[in-house]
Order: sequence, then structure tokens, then C-alpha cells
Amino acid sequence: MRSGQPNASTSKQVQVRANLTLDMIDPTPGSVDAELLAEPRLVVEPGVAARVSSAAAPVLQQMGYRLVRIRISGEAGCTVQIMAERPDGTMQIEDCEAISRALSPVLDIADPIERAYRLEISSPGIDRPLVRRSDFERYAGHLVKIEMEVAHEGRKRFRGTLNGVEGDAVRLRRDDTQANEDADVLLTMEDIAEARLVLTDELIAESMRRGKAAERELKRDLGLKPPPAPHAKGRASKSQAPKSQASRSKLSKPQDKQAPKNTKQHRLAAERARRGEIDPTEGD
Repeated sequence: MRSGQPNASTSKQVQVRANLTLDMIDPTPGSVDAELLAEPRLVVEPGVAARVSSAAAPVLQQMGYRLVRIRISGEAGCTVQIMAERPDGTMQIEDCEAISRALSPVLDIADPIERAYRLEISSPGIDRPLVRRSDFERYAGHLVKIEMEVAHEGRKRFRGTLNGVEGDAVRLRRDDTQANEDADVLLTMEDIAEARLVLTDELIAESMRRGKAAERELKRDLGLKPPPAPHAKGRASKSQAPKSQASRSKLSKPQDKQAPKNTKQHRLAAERARRGEIDPTEGD
């Protein structure tokens, strides 16, 4: 049973959450890559989550987002988490809010769950799940964990470095092999139940680079110039600006220095005066 707004008689709550990632940029209208937007998921959910997916995915695609994952848990009664992203992999809190407003009436009508639940919209995050072919291609070279729906050579869980996609399979170089095992394996994408990136320093660094590149592209598209760096020429030219006339005159006319008053000659003269002696250097 799908509940309505918080003021309605039902008890459904809506929560909007965005996992903060280093590649997030402010949402702006722009062209959407239609090919990436329409790319089907290879890793899908069964059961009730599939019913939620069938109702949510068309709405997300029409809005310019891609569905990443649906997860239903028993936390706080019942929580339905819908993970989405833009085709470039970015997501912002404003995006989550817009999706929540659009999906709420659609799920009210579709009613995929027979009990009250809390709707949660989130971004994939840095250690994100991989659900499309482009995901496995984009994150080649990074560490992943893969769990198979269908066992591969008697094994269902794998961990290693993504080495790209070959045909309909993912090439993985395992980091947990035994002495008599081959480190390179090919896993059929359709047989994968879940694949997720492992959080590493390299993954965080790449996320930061992508975020900076996306920000530069956004400013360029908007016709905005980035602020000059602290060591740019503008700062140097400012330091090399003509000095004031007062400064030049101060440098060109040094002040007369006063003669010292505590030399050895002064001390000897003071001693002779104390004794009543006459300084021979003085005149009559």
C-alpha cells in the first residue's frame, strides 16, 4: 500500500539523501546524452524491487536521469531506496528532491508495495554499484567486488582489478588467487548479481579529477572565467605597479644621519671634565 503526503491519513515518509561525492557539480539544464540515458541495466533486481523499478525507471529517464539500483529493506518499518544519477555520473541534492517530487504520485498510482514505506532518493556515491556496460568500461583499472548469480568455475564471489569488457563479459584480475589458480577471469555480465567499487585512494583521486574537469566545463559552457591563480601575472603586475612620488623621493633623498654621541672620544672628554682637566682640543 502506497501512502501519500505526510499530512495524509497514511504514514508514509519521504526522505531525500545524496551521498556526498567529490565529483558533484551544481545542477544546470543542458543537453543529455541520449545513448547513455537509454542504456539498459545489466544488473537488475528481482521481486518487489522489480515492480518499483518498472514504475520509476521511465519517469527518471524522461527527467534526464538513469536508474542505478532499487533496494528495499526493513529499516524503520520499510525503506525503499532509489539510487539514480545523471548520464555523466553526477548527482546533487536538488536532483534528489526533484526526483522525489516526481516519483511520489507515480508510485501512489502504481502501488508496487502493499504496506507503508519510506521513500529514499540517493546518489550512487564514490564506492558505487556497477550496473551497466558503460560502468564497467568507465571504471577499468579500479578495484571491485563482484558476486555472481550463477557460479563461475564453482565460485560466486570475486575481488580484483577491472581490466575492461570483452564482448558480453568482464575481465577481472583477481587479487585473492591461490598458487595454482589463474588470476585473470572472464565473468559474464548477465550472470552478475552485484558489482561494486572498492573505496581506495586512487578512486577518490579520480573522483576529484572528474569533479574539477566537470566544473571547468560547466564554467566554460556558461561563459564564466575562472578566478586567477595566486601566482598569476595579475598579481605580479600589481606588485610591479609604479611607485608613488613620495616613495621615489624617499628613496632618492636619504635622510641625514646624526653623528654618534657615545664614542671613545666623548667618554674620555667626560672623564677629564670630571677631574677638572682642560681638553687641549678646545679653544680659549
